Amino acid sequence: MKILVTGGLGFIGSHTVVELQNKGFEVVIIDDCSNSNEDVLDGIERITGIRPLFVKLDLKERDKVEEFFKDYSDVEGVIHFAASKAVGESVEKPLLYYENNIGTLVYILKELSRKNNASFIFSSSCTVYGQADKMPITENAPVKEAESPYGNTKQMGEEIIRDTCKVTPNLNAIALRYFNPMGAHPSAEIGELPIGVPQNLVPFITQTGVGLREELSVFGDDYPTPDGTCIRDYIYVVDLAKAHVVALERLLEGKNKENYEVFNVGTGKGSSVLEVIKSFEKVSGKKLNYKIVGRRPGDITEAYADTTKANEVLGWKSQYSLDEAMKSAWVWEQKIRS
Repeated sequence: MKILVTGGLGFIGSHTVVELQNKGFEVVIIDDCSNSNEDVLDGIERITGIRPLFVKLDLKERDKVEEFFKDYSDVEGVIHFAASKAVGESVEKPLLYYENNIGTLVYILKELSRKNNASFIFSSSCTVYGQADKMPITENAPVKEAESPYGNTKQMGEEIIRDTCKVTPNLNAIALRYFNPMGAHPSAEIGELPIGVPQNLVPFITQTGVGLREELSVFGDDYPTPDGTCIRDYIYVVDLAKAHVVALERLLEGKNKENYEVFNVGTGKGSSVLEVIKSFEKVSGKKLNYKIVGRRPGDITEAYADTTKANEVLGWKSQYSLDEAMKSAWVWEQKIRS
């Protein structure tokens, strides 16, 4: 069974390709390599023994998207990661984000709606909840006004998919709202490769630990949390990748109750910034150079998932601890700097 993974050379996409191939799916990747590298194909092949099909393509080119689906008419499912994802950049370049994240989604859905049967997994985000009123966050929590154009593209993306599913009975879709992915494959053949200054906490920690960054800034220690720093739900990227495969299989096997469903994907446990730093120090045996600075605009106090629906309905549960995920991130960082 052939599955298309857009953005399949990226951090989460590449790990999902590995898990799909481990389950016997034939994978074709679309990526424009604007935020990734073709070398990732080598890492995937070293892990699985199979080199996925790869088509270098900019999904903003609608005629090329149409051409792809004609050439690969046997694609039965799509996992859609391809998107711009830096919150700060989205504030500076909103039109770029709306074109790249919304336009491309529309083009793919148009092609899938022409098929007799299509399964679609959307890479959504817990950013849709903003600062939720209650912890842990369930899928029924209200979607708050987005803090950034990036967050808005995830909300709009979900709405577009839901509206399309209402009038397209042959299309089945699941949106996975995931929390904070981290770590690297245990083989250390693939992992997170941020371009420039990392936007996420864990790669900034590991880059500081390896000496690439001078120090880590902790934005605020006066939040109403046990240690004063922000709390997030950090999920190991391999656990997250497996959730995409489980969600896809749910659709392919016709186990979905509706043709559009939403699931939170997290560990169900919140960890503060200082707890994440302590985890790094524990697994690396190194003291991290960090300093407390003022709060960062737009940061919410805490966000962690209620995973009951994913555990019971989807049949998926995270397996790895923060320390295990951190260890993999540290091994990966050392490998790519050696």
